[in-house]
Amino acid sequence: AFDEPWAILHYKAEGALDYTVLLFVPGTRPLDLFDPARRHRVKLYVRRVFITDDCAGLLPPYLRFLRGIVDSEDLPLNVSREMLQNNPVLARMRQAITRRVLGELETKARDGAQYATFWDSFGAVLKEGLYEDHENRDRLLALARFRSTFGPERYSLEDYLGRLRDGQNAIYTISGEDADQLARSPQLEGFRARGIEVLLLTDPVDDFWPQMVPSFRDKPFKSVTRAGADLSAIPLPAEAAPEETAAAPSDSEMGTLIALIKQTLGEQVKDVRLSDRLTHSAVCLVADEHGLDLHLERVLKQHHQLGEAGRRVLEINPRHELIRRLAGAAVQPGGSDRLGDPIRLLLDQARILEGETLPDAAAFARRLTEVMAKGFG
Repeated sequence: AFDEPWAILHYKAEGALDYTVLLFVPGTRPLDLFDPARRHRVKLYVRRVFITDDCAGLLPPYLRFLRGIVDSEDLPLNVSREMLQNNPVLARMRQAITRRVLGELETKARDGAQYATFWDSFGAVLKEGLYEDHENRDRLLALARFRSTFGPERYSLEDYLGRLRDGQNAIYTISGEDADQLARSPQLEGFRARGIEVLLLTDPVDDFWPQMVPSFRDKPFKSVTRAGADLSAIPLPAEAAPEETAAAPSDSEMGTLIALIKQTLGEQVKDVRLSDRLTHSAVCLVADEHGLDLHLERVLKQHHQLGEAGRRVLEINPRHELIRRLAGAAVQPGGSDRLGDPIRLLLDQARILEGETLPDAAAFARRLTEVMAKGFG
């Protein structure tokens, strides 16, 4: 390498096993870091004799950013690749070296600015260990850093727990491809209004590790794109509470509108519900409480790992001016005939906000044109 290493780890282990370790964390990200083979580039020596630079069992794949050598005194000089695959000596070395590397990262993490440089380069790879290394999962969770709605920096989970709101009993997340776009998602409106921090997960592995990690410090991870994100236990601050208006729809009006939306959309949605997560937007789509996260579902479908996408839950904001007007119109004679196109446009709008491709763009354009024409009539 031509750059200065970010960290150097050099030590000699003596006792039950004798080996010498000289490892470097590069200062810049190697070009092959995301090679699908996920091979590390640490060379294995036995008593100063080079054996191989492709020993998969020497380090876990999520530490493949390391460079350097490991020189063992205990392995035989004539060891073959087949013998290395299930060698107990190598397994114990791997376990000890992994613990030592994580210990070095924990020390470095005390310097927030220095550790941020490392995380920007290698954090996405280190997080793969959350998915596949159960033994070191707690240490990796403590090392992880995340973008969030709190501010522009990357924060630890301990930082997040220190900012929990009264009544909050979960760590909320939303996953996607761009943090800035996620921060503008309508699904975050109710969380932001209540001062609830949400982690913005944008690395590919972020779609998978939450399925394997139930909680951190007894606080479960919950996706805000699932219908089970209940905010009723966390009140809105007085300044953020919606104003009551004389035009607010009655329960009977909202019930009629919801029934009409279900009838109009049919099998296109799984359910229609009132939302406590929306404060400014009229509608949004969420996954069923026990269904796949919305972004994970799209990723699996793109890679042909999933057939038909599951039906979504359409949440509507009863405080929004549009929904109030639709609710009033729904109870008027002929309401079901007049509201067909506006209701379908609500679903199209929710799909667009999720970044999805509309199933029938021509029909969307026709409906939008007709509704606009009536509005100017």
